[in-house]
Amino acid sequence: MKKDSILFQTKTIDPSQTALFDNLIKYAIVPRPICFASTIDRNGQVNLSPFSYFNLMSHQPPICVFSPLFRMRDGSSKHSLDNIREIPEVVINIVNYAMVQQQSLASTEYPKGVNEFDKSGFTPIASELVRPPRVSESPIQLECVVREVISLASIPGAGNLVLAEIVRMHIQENLLDENQHIDQASMDLVARLGGDWYCRVNRDNLFQVEKPLRKMGIGVDQLPQHIRLSSILTGNHLGQLGNVEKLPEEEEVAALSLEPEIKELLDAFIGDKTSLRIQLHRKAAEMLDRGEVYKAWKVLLLG
Repeated sequence: MKKDSILFQTKTIDPSQTALFDNLIKYAIVPRPICFASTIDRNGQVNLSPFSYFNLMSHQPPICVFSPLFRMRDGSSKHSLDNIREIPEVVINIVNYAMVQQQSLASTEYPKGVNEFDKSGFTPIASELVRPPRVSESPIQLECVVREVISLASIPGAGNLVLAEIVRMHIQENLLDENQHIDQASMDLVARLGGDWYCRVNRDNLFQVEKPLRKMGIGVDQLPQHIRLSSILTGNHLGQLGNVEKLPEEEEVAALSLEPEIKELLDAFIGDKTSLRIQLHRKAAEMLDRGEVYKAWKVLLLG
């Protein structure tokens, strides 16, 4: 067993324990992106409200799904849902850190007819293909036509899945580079956690994981036993090592052994294979943390 895979006693909760389950599940399934939805009713009254049960579900056609829940206190529907049933259009405005407090204010349950753009201080701008306005301050705005609303139940807390097809996307130009790519960190997005908690997606907490889609990794099961059961390497390290297509050639490993830093390490533990292997695993772990997977493999194969 990996040292970072400690087993803890678990507490089992049935969804029928409604109050406890409803509280804990919001802490468990996180972070959740925020659908800041602007809608309009048949009389032209605008509503602006955030929903954190939200995500992208299809590329072609481009479909987002978010879910306004029936109110827990009385099972009534929210204004956004009522509006969508009258005018099946919505603008999904993406929320960044600069607008998170105003976004939260817009979640206040103001009476029907109160415009949350006014209450929260956001600037409405006209959409091109749908009737609800966009939020000017939002870094990305998605104009959507609602394909379908699927009610999951008719009781308090039940969700209503809004299938929204994106018909136009607007992106603030400062987020795009010359290749029309977005620098993920520059968006400074936020996401919902449990209770009053949010998280912020900035450069300090971003990291990359190489996708295995373009190659066939050998898998953790193919790692030599002393690597797979290492007391130094973590599960994440093993995942990196298992994501290579083939191991370094013997000549490459031999060449690495002649590098001064590695040669000094090998010479220091001549005749003590156990201690050498521990030191090599530590060195490989450092390399894996820097993303130097192939070099880490060569170090490990020296042991």
